[in-house]
Amino acid sequence: MARIVVIGAGLGAMAAAARLAVAGHRVTVYESGATYGGGVRRLTRDGFGFDTGPGLLHLPAVYRDLFVKTGKQPLEECVTLTQVDPASRHVFADGTRADLPNASRAGTAAALDAALGAGAGARWGDFLVRAREAWDRTRRPLLEEPQAADVTPLNRDPYPALKAGLLRRPTTTLAQVADRELRDPRLVALLGSYAWGYGFDPADAPASAAVLPYLEQTFGTWYVDGGIRALADAVYERCVQRRVEFVFDAEVTDVVEEAGRATGVRLADGRTVPADHVVAGAPVPALYREGIVGPGLPASRPETWPRHQPVRTGRVTLCLALRGARESGAVHRTVVHAAAALPTVTVLRPGDPALRPDDAHESVTVTATTEILPSWTAFAERMLTQAEAAVPDLRDRLLWQEVRTPDDTLLETGAAEVPGPALAGDKGRWLPAANVSPLPGLYFAGGWSHPGGGLAHAGMSGALVAGLIVEGADFRGSQ
Repeated sequence: MARIVVIGAGLGAMAAAARLAVAGHRVTVYESGATYGGGVRRLTRDGFGFDTGPGLLHLPAVYRDLFVKTGKQPLEECVTLTQVDPASRHVFADGTRADLPNASRAGTAAALDAALGAGAGARWGDFLVRAREAWDRTRRPLLEEPQAADVTPLNRDPYPALKAGLLRRPTTTLAQVADRELRDPRLVALLGSYAWGYGFDPADAPASAAVLPYLEQTFGTWYVDGGIRALADAVYERCVQRRVEFVFDAEVTDVVEEAGRATGVRLADGRTVPADHVVAGAPVPALYREGIVGPGLPASRPETWPRHQPVRTGRVTLCLALRGARESGAVHRTVVHAAAALPTVTVLRPGDPALRPDDAHESVTVTATTEILPSWTAFAERMLTQAEAAVPDLRDRLLWQEVRTPDDTLLETGAAEVPGPALAGDKGRWLPAANVSPLPGLYFAGGWSHPGGGLAHAGMSGALVAGLIVEGADFRGSQ
């Protein structure tokens, strides 16, 4: 039985902890804050509840697998999952609206034809066929297997973009794919919104980011009753059932290294905790900033540090407490696309009784990703203006609002930025840190490590780290 220390109590770290405990190891999680969940938080006030991190779940199979592998109770006995249908309503800058069904290729094509005109659905469908090729080519190396020591095969973009012009120039970014293949500015905006949801600028993101809408529109969108925080509660409870020990308000300040490998951690109170393996669930950039990288990763040799994506955007969330009941015909998620200087925002209206004081009120969250700004007041006001297209009489119904910014994310997780899923192409620039660090005995889990950000991807990182520790270098990923 090995002694394993986990730094941080995010979803990826807890997923690793539960799996390692089931394998017979003694696992202790040290969390610098007062609670678990990482970026999956809950704001409550006056009977209203709000998810301040992700509000929806994709690929629930990742957490179904976690619960199957770590106990007798399956996921559906611990939380209630509901398919969101329509998956999203899109309000475009010209006022056009389109409701896209959940996980229905034919239904999506019909909805786009009805809203945008004949042929729009076929163009989007043809694009998704090519996106599927990129998904099939990268699914295992980017999601189900540990990151290979040689990542050069992933440097080339797997998206089979259409070529045009006399010189048959290839497309290299998602924005180029949109302009060349979709043409309609509303379809261009639709594709771009999937990238912006993770903080990826379509003008910079590789063409392989086409897998993001493919993943959602193929595998569906799900809501966890009570909010996504309920999923974090369930994972935490599963860890406790498996006798994982949690120590809160315990900041790790260093990874102890002896004889060229990680042998424990040092806490802010001066204590040293020995370990046979250390799993760092804290964001990789935070490890750089705080110096929790040990002598095995010296500042004089930055080329030895694990990579992380060039993401410089953060999530802003407005938590809105509204008087009045949710109107008939309201949908769970509305994406209001940018017009002029206004941001593209996502408005979530769960209609969940657990998140409101009574049926005469409603809780709504409005989110946007943007570059890190020195002040958020004006940006939050522009977000509220955008949200009026999704919520009738919004300002008249508004009782109060709280604004959550990347400054709050930094305090809660150690990084202000929002990590996104691993993407192939662009010379490997969009690949996150490998789960195995350059310092033997130190592993990375969570959104800043392979296979990247998002609830499902973080859960996968926990499975990969557990497999690497339990099975060693021979581990080849899920089967």
